[in-house]
Amino acid sequence: MTHSPVTREPDLMPAKIIYALYALGYFSAIPSLIGVVYAYIARGRSEIADSHLNFQIRTFWISLAIGLLAMITMIVGIGFLIWIFLAVWGVVRVISGFLLANEGRPITGTRYWGIMAY
Repeated sequence: MTHSPVTREPDLMPAKIIYALYALGYFSAIPSLIGVVYAYIARGRSEIADSHLNFQIRTFWISLAIGLLAMITMIVGIGFLIWIFLAVWGVVRVISGFLLANEGRPITGTRYWGIMAY
């Protein structure tokens, strides 16, 4: 009897949960904070999962920096445009990352100025 090697699918449930938390973060900051902490804790289990978790950690910190820039520049009136950019940037990153995680694929990079994962 011949046995074929068993290939294990990477556990991407933590990444999917974090994408959902980030989506909820558009209504309150608390889910995003929980998501980034969870991303740091969940790293180190598989390369594919780590590609998503590292992407999510970068998304959090870049979003925070852009959000601070938007708040500061509200005084001169361009902050609103930066908020709009941040909203679109974040939604596309969350959706594109989630779709890749749902397919069991790693994040190998981004395109369109870091907006979309592929």
